[in-house]
Amino acid sequence: MAAAAARSDGERARSAADALARLRPGVVEEARRCLGSVEAVGFVARLDRWFADVHVPLSALYPDPDGLAAMIVHLALRAAAQRPADLRAVDRRREVDPGWFQHERMVGYVAYTDRFAGTLDALPARLDHLAELGVTYLHLMPLLAPREGANDGGYAVADYRSVDPRLGTMDDLSDLAAELRARDMSLCVDLVLNHTAREHAWARAWLAGDPAYEGFYLAFPDRTLPDAYEETITDVFPDQAPGSFTEVPGTGWVWTTFFDYQWDLDYSTPRVFTAMLEEILWLANRGVEIFRMDAVPFMGKRLGTSCMNQPEVHDIVQALHAAVKLAAPATVFKAEAIVAPDELVAYLGAHGDERSGRYRPECELAYHNQLMVMLWSSLATKDARLAVQSLRRLRPIPPETSWATYVRCHDDIGWAVGDVDARAVGYDPHAHRDFLNAFYAGEFPLSFARGARFGENPETGDARISGSTAALCGISEARERGDAAALEAGIRRFVLLHAVTFAWGGVPLLYMGDELAQGNDTTYLDDPALAGDNRWMHRPYFDDAAAALRHDPATVEGRVFGWTKALAAARASLPALHAAGRGRALDVDSPHVLAWHRRHPRSGHFVGMVNVAEHPVTVDAHVLDGFGALDTVLSSDGPLLVHDGRLVVPALGFVWLAEP
Repeated sequence: MAAAAARSDGERARSAADALARLRPGVVEEARRCLGSVEAVGFVARLDRWFADVHVPLSALYPDPDGLAAMIVHLALRAAAQRPADLRAVDRRREVDPGWFQHERMVGYVAYTDRFAGTLDALPARLDHLAELGVTYLHLMPLLAPREGANDGGYAVADYRSVDPRLGTMDDLSDLAAELRARDMSLCVDLVLNHTAREHAWARAWLAGDPAYEGFYLAFPDRTLPDAYEETITDVFPDQAPGSFTEVPGTGWVWTTFFDYQWDLDYSTPRVFTAMLEEILWLANRGVEIFRMDAVPFMGKRLGTSCMNQPEVHDIVQALHAAVKLAAPATVFKAEAIVAPDELVAYLGAHGDERSGRYRPECELAYHNQLMVMLWSSLATKDARLAVQSLRRLRPIPPETSWATYVRCHDDIGWAVGDVDARAVGYDPHAHRDFLNAFYAGEFPLSFARGARFGENPETGDARISGSTAALCGISEARERGDAAALEAGIRRFVLLHAVTFAWGGVPLLYMGDELAQGNDTTYLDDPALAGDNRWMHRPYFDDAAAALRHDPATVEGRVFGWTKALAAARASLPALHAAGRGRALDVDSPHVLAWHRRHPRSGHFVGMVNVAEHPVTVDAHVLDGFGALDTVLSSDGPLLVHDGRLVVPALGFVWLAEP
């Protein structure tokens, strides 16, 4: 079986090489004509580098990979010819430094445009704030034109080439991208791949029977196949949008994984692939450098499966990625794949196990959801053993890729606690998830959290959690009660969480308002369009009054902002935190301590430690053996004390150690 698979891979590779040999002479001539001799050299070099990554996955997806690959190359060439000169200059830099997004100085900031600045043309006035934090890329949450009315927070896109008119215009977005580039910051934008709004021009043409859009969406004449698929599909929003199909009069049952107004695209139709590619290339030429590829796990549908993480999903993403690299090599993909840890690394191109696996370039970045979940679990239990167990079992990612590490994002927290990992440390998996929901909803005795349950399934009792970082780590509750000791603990939890995400390895992401300890925002309840979705509680408007206090160390805002700046600055000084380095969780003899080690080939050793308990604990100092002389780079309480051969880690404290 393995040998047959290997032969099949070899056959596809040879087929790609043959197709390139036939295509290349014509492309060379056309590239010289469209781009000029100098730029043509670069395009043809990229063709040689990336063509197989276009052709091989296409051959697994479609019946005529040669013809489709040739069409894609010409689309890329046309986009390259239309690419503005300043973006071509960025392309040249990135081709020299393809790991630019892995640098230790990289820090991301995530925000909704309207809640951060109001409009796109007003956003440049916020860039000094970002520069203070060391931000090098700005992720603006969904801003492409959505359908009117309910739109799943902007993820029901009606037009990929227009901006939500409430935020501005596409020219405003291009101007902002240029302002960011002038500050050495990159623009990240969401791209919804799995579906469009039912109002999108593609959907309207499909409904009208336009033959050019035949097969663009998935629909069935009766409930026979939808019922069969739903035997194994898990609802995404069981309380708000149960089921995965919606009846459309005169058309049948349309596949709607999310809401009834979001229609799933059918990627088994080649024209769907090329249409989406054209949208990506067009946006890349407007200055988007990082695409957050939304809902990628859902793009492949197979009867009898969960219809997530299917093999064709990886083929689609690999081919899209390579095609975009032909035209806009400065561009990278970030996978929005909140899936089981064993399935997540495949979106970074790691397929198979460490010994027999292969690297197939897909996305350069992916969210480290497991790290985020484990950090919150550790704080609730005051026990890091589950984190160590889970994180050590996660397969390593390719050195060409990077995690996006984060404490909080715009979405709810789903408790992705693996049954194997939970049982390994003595937890009942279901009971532990129930505990985390109760704890972070503030229902558990002595809980410091003030979150809320989201997406509760009335049949299974499963739920997720909403709430801002300040609300979940105890800052909000302590401020409400005026409890100084509890407030100190809440701030220490906040700093501890970010001390891990800034130094675990990868690109740390800050969610807007967290740097100012903004709490839950309940004003969403006043808007009928938002009131039914409590995730808006942790999507606040930027608080200018809080920002005015950011330099005052006597305030909560000043302390939190100051620590965030300090973490970013210290991170930028540590080559060991370059994302291409290797990291691992360390064995320590305290259940309360999460310790990890990193090393980049060009740097020395780095060790980080956090204590999730609310009292000091000790660990055997021999944990540092073999790492050379380590200095304290940054810590919550100064250099670690040593007592009887044991390191004393302060309550809710952290330390970063590195070779000088």
